[in-house]
Amino acid sequence: MKTKIFIDGSEGTTGLRIHERFQHRSDIELLTIDPELRKDKEERKRLINASDITFTCLPDAAAAESVSLVENDHVRIIDPSTAHRTEAGWAYGFPELSEEHRSAIRTGKRVAVPGCHATGFISLVYPLIAKGILPKDYPVSSFSLTGYSGGGKKTIAEYEGETLPDGYDAPREYALSQQHKHLKEMTKITGLAKAPLFTPIIADFYSGMIVSVPLYAELLNGNPSAEKLQEFFADYYAGQKFIRVKPFGAEAESGGYLSAGERSGWDNLDIYVTGNSERILLSARFDNLGKGASGAAIQCLNIMLGCEEDMGLHIAG
Repeated sequence: MKTKIFIDGSEGTTGLRIHERFQHRSDIELLTIDPELRKDKEERKRLINASDITFTCLPDAAAAESVSLVENDHVRIIDPSTAHRTEAGWAYGFPELSEEHRSAIRTGKRVAVPGCHATGFISLVYPLIAKGILPKDYPVSSFSLTGYSGGGKKTIAEYEGETLPDGYDAPREYALSQQHKHLKEMTKITGLAKAPLFTPIIADFYSGMIVSVPLYAELLNGNPSAEKLQEFFADYYAGQKFIRVKPFGAEAESGGYLSAGERSGWDNLDIYVTGNSERILLSARFDNLGKGASGAAIQCLNIMLGCEEDMGLHIAG
């Protein structure tokens, strides 16, 4: 029997990408809504309750409303919005973090998909805290360079219009008040004692991102070198299809540069550990629309359905 799927918010960037990934899947029956009724509460309610799994690809308030429309016990929710990522009763959709995370996704009725910036940050910081290498009170900072598609339809239209607005031809820092919406999950999921100093940067390319965390080796437990941390991450993520830890020095393959757009169109994430015995830079490179959004949502779906995690997804070599 096919799994009945409804995408509430199928016209948004994430919703469209999820829809595209179902085009060649014979195990899925998509429940579609009349475009004229896509904001009609009663029609959405009908389709949500007719589904086995609903994706809520909506702004936070609308996503919360969708969840409130569930009237039976069999409907499961996968929410790519920010609304439920730190809420009790919701599994955090990052299975590579631990077997407990993967199990919670597999059996959960409510799964929150991580944010794009948060995905990169948490992939780097969570293991270090979980294994006692990074003190919880470490004053963590991070910067993230991302393509403009993460800003949604309005931002995409601004970058792809006939005339590029002033200043848009160069990378732009934003969330300058240190109130970015991903900070809450970045702090809670990793277990940090305080929110990191976080600087997101948007640039004139469609998709892809690189999130970096600089560290002083002497402030880490055990004073590990960059080489030792590379070995640690390689061991922590060993056997994971979606996370690949690059060999130490792998950045030399691209002349000592890391391009934020290199994983555009793919659903996996690369980790680089660079630096030396004193100062270390951790970097996660992936597609903000892939492992940072729709790809992660489909991975969670596959786990919930008990099929191969990479079914319908694209894994780069």
